[in-house]
Amino acid sequence: MDPLSTLWETFFDWDSMRAALPEMLTVGLPNTLILAISAALLGSLLGMLLAVAGISRTRWLRWPARVYTDVFRGLPAAATILLIGVGLAPLGMQVWGPNPYPLGILALSLIAAAYIGEIFRAGIQSVEAAQLEGARALGFSWGEAMRLVIIPQGVRRVLPAWVNQLIALIKDSSLVYFLGLVASQRELFRIGQDHAATTGNESALLLAGLFYLTLTVPLTHAVNWIDRRLRQGRPATAAEDDDALALAGRNALPGDAATRANTGKDER
Repeated sequence: MDPLSTLWETFFDWDSMRAALPEMLTVGLPNTLILAISAALLGSLLGMLLAVAGISRTRWLRWPARVYTDVFRGLPAAATILLIGVGLAPLGMQVWGPNPYPLGILALSLIAAAYIGEIFRAGIQSVEAAQLEGARALGFSWGEAMRLVIIPQGVRRVLPAWVNQLIALIKDSSLVYFLGLVASQRELFRIGQDHAATTGNESALLLAGLFYLTLTVPLTHAVNWIDRRLRQGRPATAAEDDDALALAGRNALPGDAATRANTGKDER
């Protein structure tokens, strides 16, 4: 057969895609979003703790944070998911039964925390030291200055990088299938695999890839838009321009009056 014809029949069978589409919409897409969003929230919380510990002057906080980051960034994501999902499976069976999702979310969160922690640490350390000194001069404690002044600015600066990590989590959620999923727990990639195994056609896997593109491409453009807004600032509206001009005029009046008065004195 012609290679192009084989490629088309293998990956572009519309009937196979149409058969897999309802299950991907009702089962795969919600499960993928649950895995990614839950891991992003938990990973962000753990990542912030790692970032604060990583910049601490106390070595008993700084060193464990550094070791954790090195280990979980160095291990392949599949290995971490298997270590957590299989190693803690007996405990999981006792706590929530035969549901691999909590352990899968935990594994993804531990992976994400290592990357997000470094993102947050870089953002916090990019804030000028004078900001902290100024906050302390105003009477803030170190913790209050970090919580109210430094950390919000640092997080804002690295928001695009955080969204990029969310995109990576959406794709890594496909690795949870290693833990074994029942029909109602399958995410997009697993549904595509099952349909491909049943029909002998890979079109359902291509459809799953299109779903991932539908989720990640808008996020990618959102990252670019956020980055541009943070670099350029929000454009002022006409009303804000008028208010600024009016304020400048009011501020200029006393100075102009004083200038005229001084000029009059000099002439006299």
